[in-house]
Parts: sequence; structure tokens; C-alpha cells
Amino acid sequence: MLSSVHVKAPAKLNLHLKVCEKRDDGFHDIESIFQKIPLYDELLMEMVDSSCTCQVISPDFTLPFENTLTSAYKAFCSCTGIDRGVRITLTKRIPSGAGMGGGSSDGAAVLSGLSKLFGVELTPEQKHEAASRVGSDVFFFLEDGDGYDAAVVSGRGENVRYINSRKDLYFVLLCPGVHSSTGEAYRLVDSWHKVNRAGNTPFNELEDMYRKPVSKWTFYNSFTEPLAWKFPEIRKALSDLQQSDADYVQMTGSGSVVFGLFASAEDARNAYDVLRDSWAECYYLTSR
Repeated sequence: MLSSVHVKAPAKLNLHLKVCEKRDDGFHDIESIFQKIPLYDELLMEMVDSSCTCQVISPDFTLPFENTLTSAYKAFCSCTGIDRGVRITLTKRIPSGAGMGGGSSDGAAVLSGLSKLFGVELTPEQKHEAASRVGSDVFFFLEDGDGYDAAVVSGRGENVRYINSRKDLYFVLLCPGVHSSTGEAYRLVDSWHKVNRAGNTPFNELEDMYRKPVSKWTFYNSFTEPLAWKFPEIRKALSDLQQSDADYVQMTGSGSVVFGLFASAEDARNAYDVLRDSWAECYYLTSR
């Protein structure tokens, strides 16, 4: 066993996100394309001389006492029977409440890091069980490395089919700095779609659409219109990226980060150089 492990947790973008009708159990299925991007939280995990404890240190970001890291620790212990205590130091770089999967990615990173720390390989069934206890987006982040950077995702997020990731995607991200809870966002979508139906890219065509030139994409996000209607900051971000001649502009997840995709690295860099003067949080990133 190791005494400490350092892991990185990548962010993701939803290039497409359809929210389906509410199910009988009150949840929604989704149809989505997830794409990892090179923006990372970092986690240092160390053993401590106590049992059944998970101490989380987050110097620059306030976490609730119960969070995705502690949930992942409890799920790991439940699956493996291990009860050794750990201390996790989180360096937060992925914006919070942004729709970029930071909390879910951190949870998956804890599962991966604990496996290395204790020298225990989780079976696929154990991974699935642990992820189900932490959060829907965790399933996508369970695997990392080449071949796991993009996926077609459905169900509540538990159905993940990894696909070959494009390496020619150039993003500019804007953070409007507003936060809408996931529950509130879903309520807005339910109300909005009673009178405003979004277009549709059939689920079985999502990967084919992903391969097409970005300017030809018919992807959309069910959350974008209702959230932009409520938050003028999101409308402003969408407008600024559209005026920067991005080939595709969308919000990720249930908000509030908005991204633009550009035809070339040079175009994206030029847009970034302009937009960063008026946006406090502005990123230029590529697909991994």
C-alpha cells in the first residue's frame, strides 16, 4: 500500500444534452454527448491513523460537511470493507455550479485514488455500485485516459458508451457567475417545454453528428433557453460568443458555463484574447 496518492479530475462539457420527459419516479432520462477537457481539479489522498474517517481540506473552496468526496469514500468502504481513514486535500480549479461535472469528477477521482492507495482494484460491478451512490455523472468519469475522453450518455447518466474523441475541438469558455440548482433547472425545463419544444437530433445519430464539421452540428441543450431566459448573464455570454464568430455556441449541463467552438486554434485564441478583457473567468481550451 502507498501512503499517499495524487490524482487529477478533469472537467467535461455537454456538447449536446436532451432532457427527456419526467419519469414516473420523478427523475429524467437524458441523451447527451460528454466531452472531457483539460481543466482539472487536483486531489491529494493520504492515510491517517484512524478508522472510518474522511477529512477533506479545501483551502480555496468551501464544501459542505457531506459532499461528493465523502460520499465516494463511504461508497468505496462499503464496497471493499476497508475502514482505514484518509485525508483528502482538494485543489479546486473547475468552476463550481457550472455544469462541468467538477463534483462528479472529484467523486470518481476519489474512487480511483483510494483504489491505488489501498491496492484494491474495484470490479466493474463495484465501480457501478459506488458511482450510483455518489451521482449520475460519476459513471462517465470512472474511466480515464486514452479512449475515455468522449461518450454518448443516456439514462440518468449511468449508460455510458465511450467513443473516439475528436482532437480538433477548440473551445472558449465564459463563466457568467450565476448559479441555478439542478432541481431548479429541471423545474424550469419542465415548465418551458410545455410550450416550447426544442429541436431534435435522434439519439442513434449523435455520434455521427459529432463527427461532422462543427458548423453542421444540430446539437442543442434543453436547459439553455429556459436558463438564459431567467439569467441575463447567460444570455450575455451566449451573445458575446456568437458575435465572436464561433461555429457552435452552447451552455453546458444545467449551467451556467457557456462555450463556443471555433474552426481553428487561431480563431479560438483570437476570440479568447478579445473576450478575456470583459469576462473575469474566460478560458481557452482544446479537446484532450
